[in-house]
Amino acid sequence: MEFKVNDISQSEREVEVTLTYDEIRNEIDAEVKKEAGKIQIPGFRKGKIPKSILKQRFGDSLEFEASEKVANSKFWQLAKENNLRPIGQPVMTDLDFNIEKDFKFKVKYEVIPEIEVKDYTGQLIEVPDLNVKPDDVEKEIDNILRSNSVQEDADSVGDDINYLLDVELTRVSEDGQPAAESKPEKIQIDLSNENVHIDIKENSKGKKVGEKFKFHFHDERMVQNKDGQEEKVVEHFDYEVIILGIKKIVLPELNEELIKKVTKDKLSTETELRNEIEKNIQNYYDQRADEFTKNQLIGLIITKNDFTPPSFMVESILEEMVKSEEDRLKKQGMKKVDTKYLKEYLQPSALNEVKWYQLKNEILKKEKLEVTDAELEELAAKDAEKTGLPVEKLITYYKSSNQLERMLDKKLFDFLKEKNEIKKVNPETLAKKQKEEKE
Repeated sequence: MEFKVNDISQSEREVEVTLTYDEIRNEIDAEVKKEAGKIQIPGFRKGKIPKSILKQRFGDSLEFEASEKVANSKFWQLAKENNLRPIGQPVMTDLDFNIEKDFKFKVKYEVIPEIEVKDYTGQLIEVPDLNVKPDDVEKEIDNILRSNSVQEDADSVGDDINYLLDVELTRVSEDGQPAAESKPEKIQIDLSNENVHIDIKENSKGKKVGEKFKFHFHDERMVQNKDGQEEKVVEHFDYEVIILGIKKIVLPELNEELIKKVTKDKLSTETELRNEIEKNIQNYYDQRADEFTKNQLIGLIITKNDFTPPSFMVESILEEMVKSEEDRLKKQGMKKVDTKYLKEYLQPSALNEVKWYQLKNEILKKEKLEVTDAELEELAAKDAEKTGLPVEKLITYYKSSNQLERMLDKKLFDFLKEKNEIKKVNPETLAKKQKEEKE
């Protein structure tokens, strides 16, 4: 048997195999005999039909069918003996069978590509410098007060924004008459909501139930025209509002009783509450910054080490992503899901996930990063104190679950953060820079 392996891409190979007929004669005869045993011809028992009759009835078709099975068997024998390491489902791309002469075939298959990962250290990563602002704490305090507020009927809208209005809203034309095809709509407006139009907040002041006020809505947005170009669209709408009901939002006092209630007796003073809120918000910001850093590191390393991963792996991950997204959308009430659009939308994510999986493993191998038994025992000892479970049982669980992988990922990212320059920059400056880079 002679063979030659051709590299098609980093993850694709095609093997060309040539055999003499004597090398496959016995296997071809065995396959033909097996198939002949299944054939039934009137006047003959199964398996007892003379070769001459089979040749007359089927010609060389039995040999050609047998050749495909033999080629498949020979490929896997060749792959095992020569460490070809195919993944997925190999594909027969050519089969040239000359009975009593020679036998040639080609098989295309995919492999895990060998990557010499580089440029994953010594890089500059810019991340947003997220810090708690006084407004962040005030907003959270306001949320606490509002979630513990009460509502009282009111005669009119006062000067502050702590009011709920039940209204009937109608779009009107320039002459003040209801706009064509516009129907009155009953809604509730919370004047304390920061997204409520400023004209509504100002023009409703002093109004009573049954009274009217107007406001003007100005909308600017970019849309794609018929030529595929972005252009600005400006729209103006005038609305007339009838107040159907008014409720005053009465906020409670931020005292010891309320603080104990909302913190379940953990805190009692305003200073303690504000410090706790600030700490929690900063923890949230730190988590966001850490996640951003991870994503930036992954994106940079993929860019620096671009390669073609096995399509088999990408398709497998893509199918999982599409299925997960379909399930999520259906749970949200979407009856018809565009699977083709989801595949196109999620394909880049699936591609990057496979790339990162392979690059990550190469870095772990190159840097000899691993979770040691001592580290597992240390974690198990801590968890044993919390759960009361035996250390040995916890270690067994870690090894059989994805806990080990999470620990390894943490070790990898700790290494990458240490070996690269992480520069904190103003969030607005960074967002502007990233927007310019995309454009």
